[in-house]
Amino acid sequence: MPTLRNGNASVVFLHEFALVGFEGGLKIQVLLFAVFLTLYMVSVLGNLTMIVVITLDIRLHSPMYFFLKNLSFLDLCYSSVIAPKALANFFSSTKIITFAGCATQLFFFSLLVTTEGFLLGVMAYDRFMAIYNPLRYPITMCPSACARLVLGTYCGGSFNSIVQTSLTFHVPFCGSNHINHYFCDVPPLLRIACANTALNELVMFGICGLIIVSVTCVVLVSYGYITVTILRMRSAAGRHKVFSTCGSHMTAVTVFVGTVFVMYAQPGAVESMEQGKVVSIFYTLVIPMLNPFIYSLRNKDIKEALKRLGQKHVAT
Repeated sequence: MPTLRNGNASVVFLHEFALVGFEGGLKIQVLLFAVFLTLYMVSVLGNLTMIVVITLDIRLHSPMYFFLKNLSFLDLCYSSVIAPKALANFFSSTKIITFAGCATQLFFFSLLVTTEGFLLGVMAYDRFMAIYNPLRYPITMCPSACARLVLGTYCGGSFNSIVQTSLTFHVPFCGSNHINHYFCDVPPLLRIACANTALNELVMFGICGLIIVSVTCVVLVSYGYITVTILRMRSAAGRHKVFSTCGSHMTAVTVFVGTVFVMYAQPGAVESMEQGKVVSIFYTLVIPMLNPFIYSLRNKDIKEALKRLGQKHVAT
């Protein structure tokens, strides 16, 4: 492992890292492995089911379900960026990840999570247009417009990912190559850096804070107008259907934004790695697992589509 003396510190040109993961004996590791595996398998099955159902059922070929299918795709992808490596490391003696592998994991994780944050804002805007201005909705949210909105979320995610990954791996690392986490993330990587990371932390807090504030503002403004519109409805059944759909989305936004804020958008994030590991479980595994249930259990259209798909399968 080549080193370069720089003042009193040895700058180490690392070729690999070791993911420390969670402390504890064999029983704790087995328990955590079972929890991670269960969460990941349920997440994969739930999100794949949503993607298949929305794709196959023509009644669900609308902007709302187009965005929901993309949300399921993002949940499936970013949980898959983290979970397989974490599961393999539970019973690994070395828990090694290469430098390139670590950078790649961080890049795609940051890309997909940031994209999901922006997509949640787009979904709130979609509901606003559908309820507040239904006559113009088919024109405003035409297929090409929906595709551009999704592309925009990926562009925003790519920008954040490029900035965070390049800044993080631009700093030199000293001494230990042990990352106190179960995947490569910005806060634990900055802990083993031997340079001043104030700029990195400022950029992380600034960008994540901006994303959270912008998404939250879009959601609050959209649902403010939606609430006013709902209260003017004369049909109780219509109000119930709208509240049910919007309530599911608000639940997903609250859980996602809350966990991301705790981890990245507050000054203590970099200091408390043990808290960070627990919080990270929520947005890497729990949220991708919960989203299909949040959107399907309270959604009559999804439940009916599942029934029709099941009946077709039995008939064949």
